[in-house]
Amino acid sequence: MRRPAPRVPRAARVFDHVAESYERGRPDYPRAAVGYLARELGLHRGRTVVELGSGTGKFTRALLPSGAAVVAVEPTAGMRRVFARELPGTLVLDGTAEAIPLPDGFADSVVAAEAFHWFRTGPALREIARVLRPRGRLGLVFDEKSTSSRFSRRVSAVLTKVGGGASRLPGFRWKVSFRRSRRRQFGRLTLRTFPHYPAMDAATLVDCMLSVSRVAVLRPERQKEVAHEFLRIADEEEATQRRSVVRLPYRTEVYIARRA
Repeated sequence: MRRPAPRVPRAARVFDHVAESYERGRPDYPRAAVGYLARELGLHRGRTVVELGSGTGKFTRALLPSGAAVVAVEPTAGMRRVFARELPGTLVLDGTAEAIPLPDGFADSVVAAEAFHWFRTGPALREIARVLRPRGRLGLVFDEKSTSSRFSRRVSAVLTKVGGGASRLPGFRWKVSFRRSRRRQFGRLTLRTFPHYPAMDAATLVDCMLSVSRVAVLRPERQKEVAHEFLRIADEEEATQRRSVVRLPYRTEVYIARRA
């Protein structure tokens, strides 16, 4: 079947220019969350999993120890270049969730980490159902910043001041649109959450925040100003804790749904 040409949301194209910051700054995922996902999806040798919106391969690296064959799909060239450099032995294809460049019934599982909110939910779910084998499963992973510490609240305040880029994403209210769109394709979503406290130095925090879409779309001069704000906050936190690294608390959410 010939798939339509990939259509990349305009806002997502900024990741072409921030791929290196994304690779350096975005935190890894907690082992407990990855282990739970692997068990629920039945990932092991002999199984095939497709990762949508793979970025630079941050989550791909967490999937590989399962032994399952991983095929990544990423729409932006900048991200694919870094992916190919970091994971030269893993296939990464040019495509989107709405136009997956793979045949019907190709995969046992499909996953998306920090990506599903970029998808147009209805078309994406139809494509995911198409490439999944019967009774295949979908796993969605999100890292949500916690506001449980003064440090994290200060970081969130800067992001809020920058602007509400998230509300303009195609699937900002993705859970609502998932329930409306799943119909006969998928069963209900189940959720498990895992606390996560990745360690970052000041430079890593700046790279992480520069790779957030609402910051990445800013003019270069404004990005420098925002970077200085994050650097100041991190330096002050390091001085308060008397440590060279800080911990930014997250809550990792893992959603699972079975193909009907």
